[in-house]
Amino acid sequence: MAQEKSMAIPEFLSKAELIKQGAEARVYRAEFLGKPTIVKERFRKRYRHPVLDEKLTHRRTVQEVRSILRCRRAGISAPVVYFVDYTSHCIFLEEIAGSSTVRDHIASTRQSDCSKELGWLAERVGQILAKMHDEDVVHGDLTTSNMLLRRQEDGESELFLIDFGLSYISALPEDKGVDLYVLEKAFLSTHPNTETLFERLLKSYAAASKKSSAVIKKLDEVRLRGRKRSMVG
Repeated sequence: MAQEKSMAIPEFLSKAELIKQGAEARVYRAEFLGKPTIVKERFRKRYRHPVLDEKLTHRRTVQEVRSILRCRRAGISAPVVYFVDYTSHCIFLEEIAGSSTVRDHIASTRQSDCSKELGWLAERVGQILAKMHDEDVVHGDLTTSNMLLRRQEDGESELFLIDFGLSYISALPEDKGVDLYVLEKAFLSTHPNTETLFERLLKSYAAASKKSSAVIKKLDEVRLRGRKRSMVG
């Protein structure tokens, strides 16, 4: 049965809408079991030895699914995993319909000069990342493009984390500090002059996380190393 499904997946994807292709995977929009679905396909890297490539791709797929499931069990909003095929390295995920990226939301909100809304958002992101790190999930690619906002019926906005393709499980404070550093660099380059907003995010993170002191300490160390490299460069 699993083999039949694997053989049918290339045909299924040929009818799906390709919406993105990166260095590691292709992302499609399709309908699966009557539901709007995002399909992530990790393709073969021909520059790698086939056995090594298969091993690394399988591990990445397992890590991504594991991270999503761990987040969802912790009450963090992330896409539902509908189906995983480890032969074709495809993950079938819930499409978060009616959502917009946090990147777009920040850009539009800054234009309307609604600082209160952005303050709430920064605090909410900090709280969710604290919960994720307390579950020892390291996202690996934190950007405001990998966070979605969807308005609920009660008018409140729900924040989703997506694209766990570089994620892994780690209890090390340094890994979590680097995760925050990646977000800080992406945040400030995408949204210039928002240093105060990011600091508000970090304060919210520190207040919400049970393990924040060690993580923030490592973040400061990574920042210092980054500044030293910039000075040398």
